[in-house]
Amino acid sequence: MESKRLCRRCLAREMPDAEYFQNMYEYIANLDPDIKAPDELYEKRLSRCRECDHLLNGMCRLCGCFVEMRAAISANECPAVHPNW
Repeated sequence: MESKRLCRRCLAREMPDAEYFQNMYEYIANLDPDIKAPDELYEKRLSRCRECDHLLNGMCRLCGCFVEMRAAISANECPAVHPNW
């Protein structure tokens, strides 16, 4: 049985089975523009998440969210005690 490798500091879109997450990307793409973070802000947030020790397999180990979904909504914040974004 082949074991899957853990991907520390990887976003879901960077993982080998990224197509598994396609519905998440469709959800993000179809968010109401009134709540969706601008692309530049979204990418800046993801950049900060990539540097975070709490990122594992595209998920935040503090709150259990997929960081790409959390970062896509303008009003959301990083769940850390001292937020990264």
